[in-house]
Amino acid sequence: MAQDDADAGANAGGRLLNEVDSKRLLSEAGINTNATELARSRDEAVELARRIGHPVVLKIASPDVVHKSDAGGVLVGVSGDDAVASAYDQIVAAVAAAQPGARVDGVSVQAMAEPGVEVIIGVSRDPQFGPLLMFGLGGVLVEVLGDVSFRVAPLTERDAAEMVREIKGYPILRGHRGGPPADLDAIERALLDLSRFVDARPDVGEVDLNPIIAHSKGLTAVDARVVLV
Repeated sequence: MAQDDADAGANAGGRLLNEVDSKRLLSEAGINTNATELARSRDEAVELARRIGHPVVLKIASPDVVHKSDAGGVLVGVSGDDAVASAYDQIVAAVAAAQPGARVDGVSVQAMAEPGVEVIIGVSRDPQFGPLLMFGLGGVLVEVLGDVSFRVAPLTERDAAEMVREIKGYPILRGHRGGPPADLDAIERALLDLSRFVDARPDVGEVDLNPIIAHSKGLTAVDARVVLV
């Protein structure tokens, strides 16, 4: 469900999809994602960035790199052909130095997402109960605080609403002390959409959407990992 768990699932026999394929699959569930394409060369990265529109985010695409930022595998707000080409080389070199021998599929080129509140939605499959959904504050907060809620799929509208409201960080979603409020309806819809999707797709073993940027109107999943069984 979290990234380490997703890797454990993949190592146990599942097939870990790269971020590009994960986002394409999740679009079937109605989950909004930022435009993401895979570049296998610096020239292709430049072309994709032009197509997506500057500025862009570049991330390493590797099944062996769990924490991309820690390995120097993420650069944000890159603008201009020369900067994109340089960023591609910098990311590949940084990951090679941080994790020698890591398999690298390329570098994903992604559209920048507008600011908002970071949340996480995850799915794992329990042998007895089936799909189990998780919700909480995203980014590093889920690792530090562990402030999450769980429900067994299929979710009801009441389940989704309770999942959002029972975490301790709920006031942040409401716009605590002048912070930007999150679109609670959009979060609840995403939980329901993902619940229906995994309930209908037994081949989807695990899902990790972290972070999802929840805006005042809507949300965008900017990182996604899917493990097929």
